[in-house]
Amino acid sequence: MAIENDFWPVAGVPQPISGNGTTRDRLARELRESILTGRLRSEARIDLDAVAAEYNTSRTPVREACLELTHDGLVQIAPRRGIVVVGVTPDTILENFSLMAALLGVAAEWAAERITPDELNRVRELKVEVAVSARAGDDAAVPNWLFHREVNKACKSQRLLAMLGMAGRMIPHSLLGVFPERTSTSLDEHDQLVRALSRRDGAAAREVTENHLKEAAARLRNELEKTTGPT
Repeated sequence: MAIENDFWPVAGVPQPISGNGTTRDRLARELRESILTGRLRSEARIDLDAVAAEYNTSRTPVREACLELTHDGLVQIAPRRGIVVVGVTPDTILENFSLMAALLGVAAEWAAERITPDELNRVRELKVEVAVSARAGDDAAVPNWLFHREVNKACKSQRLLAMLGMAGRMIPHSLLGVFPERTSTSLDEHDQLVRALSRRDGAAAREVTENHLKEAAARLRNELEKTTGPT
């Protein structure tokens, strides 16, 4: 499963990379993924005409998508060279994940202080959906994504959610498979998080969330090392 602009659950609903959104948005997602996964390497030149032809569109949305990527630091507009890929290193991706994990801990802490009774009930319902899917051997990715999204939204901070979205954009969507539910361990951590939210215990919610992501960080490092060597 790939998620639209927000790699980690922030808002909206899970979408395919090539799914909903404007042509510019879809192109930006495709190009960003190509750069983050190394298919477009550092110093490669992005040919606007070639990309436009590949996606059966005009140069304008391609140019706009590339301008968006300049804000991410993934491409630069170079004199006489056009649009050139800057690229990222595995260490950069891991640093972004660490930043995102820290932000998620803050989001959980604030959610414990600000979550409404209706939101808490929805989090509980989604926790059950994740557990049922995982224990039945079904794909728990979507209910798990929705569970974490609901917790994040409860932080009631648009600034924090925007920062989460920005950090999440710098992690390849294709690596989402690195974060499957670890069944018993993850479900226990979900239980702990819901209990912390119910008690309005921000410190506990933050600690559980950060612990929830530690093994994911290790798996992300292992996955990156498969293709790039030790980071």
